[in-house]
Amino acid sequence: MPHPQDDHRASRKPGPRRGRLVGGAVLIALSLASCGLFGERGPVKVAAIGTLNLAATPLSGELSAANAALLDATSQGLVSYDDEGQIDTGLADRWTVTTDGRSYIFRLREAKWTNGRKVTAEDVAEILRDYLAPASRHILKDDFPEVETIKAMTDTVIEIRLTVPQPAILELLAQPSMAIVNKGMGWGPMRARKIGNAVLLSPVPDPLAEDPEAAEAAANDPAAAIELVGTSPEGALARFKNGYADGVIGGRFSTLPYFVASNIGRSRLVVDPVPGLFGLSFVRAEGFLATDVNRDALVRAVRRERLIEAFGLTEWQAQVTLRPALYTRDGGPVPLVPVWAEFDEASRLAQAKRVVDAWRAAGREIEPLRIAVPDTPGGRILYAYVAADFNAIGVPSRRVAMASKADLRLIDEVAPNDDPIWALRRLSCRPDTLCNREAQDLIALATANIDIGQRRQQIGDAEAVLVRYAPFIPLATPLRWSVASQRLTGLRANGRAQHPLNHLIDLPN
Repeated sequence: MPHPQDDHRASRKPGPRRGRLVGGAVLIALSLASCGLFGERGPVKVAAIGTLNLAATPLSGELSAANAALLDATSQGLVSYDDEGQIDTGLADRWTVTTDGRSYIFRLREAKWTNGRKVTAEDVAEILRDYLAPASRHILKDDFPEVETIKAMTDTVIEIRLTVPQPAILELLAQPSMAIVNKGMGWGPMRARKIGNAVLLSPVPDPLAEDPEAAEAAANDPAAAIELVGTSPEGALARFKNGYADGVIGGRFSTLPYFVASNIGRSRLVVDPVPGLFGLSFVRAEGFLATDVNRDALVRAVRRERLIEAFGLTEWQAQVTLRPALYTRDGGPVPLVPVWAEFDEASRLAQAKRVVDAWRAAGREIEPLRIAVPDTPGGRILYAYVAADFNAIGVPSRRVAMASKADLRLIDEVAPNDDPIWALRRLSCRPDTLCNREAQDLIALATANIDIGQRRQQIGDAEAVLVRYAPFIPLATPLRWSVASQRLTGLRANGRAQHPLNHLIDLPN
């Protein structure tokens, strides 16, 4: 085996706020009770936007914000995120990366499934293999192409072996959708109990405690618990405004108008500066959409700044590149800015209209484009502005539901890691995207390349091909928002839009 390169023990930075998982549950409960942060108020109450289902698993497909929060609390992955969006411990309390960057070796903490059976490395390896299986419905399975093998080395040690180094793999493993769920059973750091329409989450007692009864009593202290409900956006905000919730999580652009209408103070809004993809993907290349030039005309026609201003949120930024520009820690390549971005809006509209006029001058009609966006206030606002810009160049459209057959469909996704190839892979040859074989071949070469310089060149070449091919209309950065009372000192903006429930309250240093 190659020699270890790094031995990670839960921290990029010192301080007692990190690593507050299973072993620290008792201390959390006692500290909160003694320092008076909760007083007599009992559990922290959180309203998450979306359905809440105790039986949800990562194999169910995309998770609602409520289900993601629940799984992250009761079934954390090998690693997790803290309240600042940094990598923290999870089921693994330490890990090692070998010198060749191809093996990640995780040592599991002492933990038990909800039925009382000990968690073993073989359990975890089997679960992860199921997540990444070809027939899996897991939303991140295509983001692990570098994984070669996942195996248990001992009862407490698991190895993930890669075909090529992937420095951003920990960020993927920390996603809530990588929660370690064993046939509906979690391990912690919290346990769930349904109470009416809510779920009460309490810390898992320390399995290594010298006094198990005292550990159980401390974990059952109401001051250490979190009451989680899943509800509609308007319902979540009403709960907060009326004092029935200390925070709201899971907000997106589609639900932002509900916050504006709620008259909740702007100081309570938390907006995450996240990188990712937010825009309209071309689903088919037929009729008017069959040519690169015509699709490019639609890309040029959208007045992004005008669209963003309609939502009245200065933190939300327009985006013209296919790849997000934020949080690219590898130093490059810099996202390719399209040539049309150098022109002002009026010039871009004129350029796009000339393309449409030439198409019609040849005696060809343009069927109304079906644009799939959420049937929400935000979705309807988005469609209205995009449709107006298309109409200004002579292209008709109509709004359809997200699940309906469409010509363009909204993609609204936060980048799960900092790999610059993620966005290109997401926009190429997927069921909801067009497929350019030249770009796809370059993406495959870059994925398998261990030479950093060559990989950057291949990423840049693939991006240039996709920009010319125009499979996507980038509109803005993804918008993720939450609402927090003064009580939720641990709910703060971060570049991952991660707000783990077990980090909502800061403990004093």
